[in-house]
Amino acid sequence: MSELTLVALRLGFVLALWIFVIIVVLVMRNDLFGTTVVTRSSRDPRREQRPASGPLGGASDVDPAQLRTDPEVTQAAMVVTAGPLRGTSLSLGSTPILIGRAPECTLVLDDDYASNRHARVFQREAEWMVEDLGSTNGTLVSGKRIEGAVPFRPGAQVRIGRTEIELRRGPR
Repeated sequence: MSELTLVALRLGFVLALWIFVIIVVLVMRNDLFGTTVVTRSSRDPRREQRPASGPLGGASDVDPAQLRTDPEVTQAAMVVTAGPLRGTSLSLGSTPILIGRAPECTLVLDDDYASNRHARVFQREAEWMVEDLGSTNGTLVSGKRIEGAVPFRPGAQVRIGRTEIELRRGPR
């Protein structure tokens, strides 16, 4: 081989090593610092202007006519019973609840086993439903892995990574 070829190979090898080191440092930085948690006020104007599309506004397989507000159904709350957010409670209304690691989720989980947009809880006719949004590690309802939307009844446990969420009825 010529001397020029050897120099070019050496430089290419050194360049490949530096690229590898930079990628490793970026991955480690993301693992150490994780997801940025955004603190929201009770009225966030950005959320009110968001169009009702995608997982938060409704999935394409859910008929909007089936999503309704029933006073008996809305007297419910989701309570985190296990995990880092234990004790957190969310009152359920007509707006779907998006659960995941992304800052724009309603319930933001700081959990390595949760996807950015992991699951959502929404109201269909006279009952609450929980839907896995194609998460990597899956969503368990009462110990069984779900696909798509399934009923979320009071007392049922939804497990997302290290977090367990329970649906509880409120006072009527």
